[in-house]
Amino acid sequence: MNFLKLIRYQNLLLLAFMQLLFRYGFLNLQNIPLALNDWQYVLLILSTVLIAAAGYVINNILDQETDQINKPKDCIVGKSISEVAAYNIYIVLNSIGVAIGFYLANIIGKPNFASLFIVIAATLYMYATTLKKMAIIGNLIVALLLSISVLIIGIFNLYPAITNNNQAVMGSLFSVLMDYAFYAFMINFLRELVKDMEDINGDYNQGMNTLPIILGIKRSKNIVLGLSFIPIILITIYINTYLLPFRLYIAMAYSIVLILAPLLLFSAKLATATTQKEFYSLSILLKWILLFGIFSILVLNLNIKYNA
Repeated sequence: MNFLKLIRYQNLLLLAFMQLLFRYGFLNLQNIPLALNDWQYVLLILSTVLIAAAGYVINNILDQETDQINKPKDCIVGKSISEVAAYNIYIVLNSIGVAIGFYLANIIGKPNFASLFIVIAATLYMYATTLKKMAIIGNLIVALLLSISVLIIGIFNLYPAITNNNQAVMGSLFSVLMDYAFYAFMINFLRELVKDMEDINGDYNQGMNTLPIILGIKRSKNIVLGLSFIPIILITIYINTYLLPFRLYIAMAYSIVLILAPLLLFSAKLATATTQKEFYSLSILLKWILLFGIFSILVLNLNIKYNA
């Protein structure tokens, strides 16, 4: 159980679920060829999950002092698992994840794509050691890496299977993945900023330069509040442009009730939040909003199929 806590298994399960959903709730429902078969796609998921797990491990190793203040009950490294053992786990997870990436890149005939896995692993290390201490930059990196985990589905499944005959179809499907990648980026960016407000005490004692430390909770909260209206506006435009005109009422109702309304609730609660507990609750709310947003790809596809 301590190992599962070390790698933050809940987040990894969410990542795996998201990638499974895009394959079997979206791509497999289209009449297109895919570069990876089922078991190869499982390997792609395993690779991204292992590299992400390694990122969590190195983050826990280097955050021991901060976690003692922010989350003393959740500290694993130095208590249940020694620092040396944690470093060994980090090396093993990264090595297997990158090795699988090399294998898959060669399977699809694009060996250069293997560098993507190396870049992701290196970026996670740089984040844990340096980038997370920089205001906004660290938040952007984490949000960007989650969006890449969506785009990598298209990079390994669609791009190698493009031909002159299906180029337009593949392009439109990749565009859908890009929309969801941007959604994941926006929601996770907001969540990272909220988590910084939640963890301000421990971060301050460690000399980190997060946005709340530089500007204070009140100003940071106002910035996040302003940013929260960006996905609200974009989702509203998306509903009016792509769902309402085509009478996709099920997908529209789903988006309003489980994505748009919770985002409005988030903004309302953020305006009055002041305590660590309240910011934690807002972080959890954003995680649910992210999950419901990703799940909408299946709802949308089933709604299109039902209408047809």
